[in-house]
This record gives sequence, structure tokens and C-alpha cells, in this order.
Amino acid sequence: MTSGTAARYIAFEGAEGCGKSTHARQLGEALGAVVTREHGGTRIGALIRSILADPANNDLDDKAEALLIAADRAQHLAEVVEPALTAGRHVVSDRSVYSSLAYQADGRGLPYDTVRAINHWAIDGRWPELVIFIDVSPRTLERRMRKRDLDRFERAGPEFHQRVLAGFHRMANADPQRWAIVNGERDRDVVALQIRDIVRERLSI
Repeated sequence: MTSGTAARYIAFEGAEGCGKSTHARQLGEALGAVVTREHGGTRIGALIRSILADPANNDLDDKAEALLIAADRAQHLAEVVEPALTAGRHVVSDRSVYSSLAYQADGRGLPYDTVRAINHWAIDGRWPELVIFIDVSPRTLERRMRKRDLDRFERAGPEFHQRVLAGFHRMANADPQRWAIVNGERDRDVVALQIRDIVRERLSI
């Protein structure tokens, strides 16, 4: 990071299979940033993730799911994000608080304001400064998911994932100064270049 430049918190969001994990890693490496993820970005978070992702846990209550993810997020902010930013390092995260709004509110149907309030408290109000939304069509996502050993979220069904994707679109369109929508259908290198240009333009890094 260039001396004198404030540390920035960047998140990647999108549906399962959109390519955000790959692009988060590539951007993080280009910036010399701390690259992390939610959920599961800490030791405790990995334990929580094992519960959330296990297909055998199909009896997990929606509210319990939301609270477990908020707990993972509180640990992640305290252990990874805040220390890195305080030390002057950029943070690039594969998913963030916005995933809870898309998955637990839009997807599961929990009250939006409640999910937002719980997570705002969990992160002490530290929302990402820039959100890169990798937008990919449902048809492409379905094709990509056929190649995976699906976890509990990925097995939730097309209607659930359509609601999640619609939630991401709604949030991105409502807050264009914070969000940037990137067409993830294009060649990976083209997408990576566009993301780098967006970060340079929006955050001057």
C-alpha cells in the first residue's frame, strides 16, 4: 500500500458460482491486501461454517442460521478486518454483511430491518466502503453449479437463489455510490481489469 493512503475495506458479493472468490483473491494480491472471507475466515468462523454448510443440517432454523452467521461476522471483524485496517492494510473480503441481507432477509424471508440491525451491531457499524457485485445470469450459474459438490446453501433450490440474486440487484441499484456491478459473464481477465479500474477510480488505490 502506498504510504499515506488510508486502508480500505472492499467486499465481493454475488450468487453462488459467480466467480467472486477468484476475483477477490486476484484483487487482494494486486493490492497487497489481507484477503479473507465470510463465513469461515477465522478458526471460530470455520467451526460455524461447518454447521452452516453441512447438507445434513437441513433442520437448522432460519433465525438460528442468521444468528450463527452474525456471530461469525462479529468474530471476523474483531479478529481480521479491524486489526488489518488499524495496521494500515487494505482488506478484500469474499462476502460481507450484505450477504446476510440477501440470503437471510431476501432469501429466507426474515425481516429485513431485524437482520440489518443484528448485523450492524455485530460489525460495530463497519460496513464495506466498496462492494463489487459479480453479476451472472441464472442459466450460467446453474451450469457452473452442476460441477460442484453442493453445500447446504447451494442446495436451497432455484426459487431461493432467485430471491437472493434479486436482493443483490436491489441493494446495488439502491446504493450506486457504494456498489459497482460487474458483468461476470465475460472473460476472467477482462473482468479482473474492470474491477481493478473500478477500485482505482472509486478508492484511488
